[in-house]
Amino acid sequence: MKRLALPMLLAAAAVAMPAHATETALGRPITGLQATSYSGLIPPTPGWNWVTSYIYYDGSISGSKEVPLAGGGTSLGLEAEFQLLSATGLYIWNTQPSSWNYASMVTLPIAYADVNVNARLGPFSARRSDTDFGLYDMFFAPVIASHHFNELQHVSLSLYIYAPTGDYTKGKLANLSLNNWTFSPTVGYTQLFDKGSLEWSTTAAVDIYTKDNATDYQNGAVFRVDSLLVKRFPTGWGVGAVGGWIYQLEDDTGPIADALNGFKGRSLALGPMVNYLKKWQGGQVEFSARWLHEFDVKNRLQGNPFMLSATITL
Repeated sequence: MKRLALPMLLAAAAVAMPAHATETALGRPITGLQATSYSGLIPPTPGWNWVTSYIYYDGSISGSKEVPLAGGGTSLGLEAEFQLLSATGLYIWNTQPSSWNYASMVTLPIAYADVNVNARLGPFSARRSDTDFGLYDMFFAPVIASHHFNELQHVSLSLYIYAPTGDYTKGKLANLSLNNWTFSPTVGYTQLFDKGSLEWSTTAAVDIYTKDNATDYQNGAVFRVDSLLVKRFPTGWGVGAVGGWIYQLEDDTGPIADALNGFKGRSLALGPMVNYLKKWQGGQVEFSARWLHEFDVKNRLQGNPFMLSATITL
């Protein structure tokens, strides 16, 4: 059961893509990447667990659409490539056996960003591009609480906190920070069927941003829900489907956002996923890959997110 702790860490790691808040039409979540196996379940075995993950996202927004930029001003359209490599540590508390158990986590993300825009300066526009590589905003969850209704039904409650630890320069396109604090109350649920070989897990959260004081841009709260259904086989292989929905609950505010009527966004995504688990005496490794197609997108970048993870338990 210990192996179930590590896949659930991907829910946190996938949230922190190197965008620039909704100021550049993305925000922290990428549609469908927050869905993770066993999102409602923290296993009872205490101690540290570790996971690494890689995320690739290449998205764009139409050149006829005016987009607020992170460093101030607007652009006509936007094209961006983001890559994220993250290392996450999860510590499961040593508690007495009960229907509840607890954990804490922290993630260190390294990001690459390549951003291209048609920037507007009054009546003039010009093509601009920028790249950056380095530490992105770190994030952590002081407490993750998991309740076990029975062996097949589990729910988790947590608060993820994102700190502006990455590099940020006003006027730069490819910043590696959102330049704000973000608080994400999160609920995860896991339901197992067919003696545990069929899993349905869902993660729902609200992202609440503080103001980017450098640009006086306030992002509105964003609701998101991500879900997966996966069937695992005795051979170690697992196949399934994953999807996500992002819906901005509030308008963005500030001089630029007000001029763009709040720049309120949404998106949907669906795609396949595949897992492979290999065990040996004293340990195991689990590989997981997913690809999604975004659609019904408004005021956000639109692309095809990809995520790959390799989880080792010793």
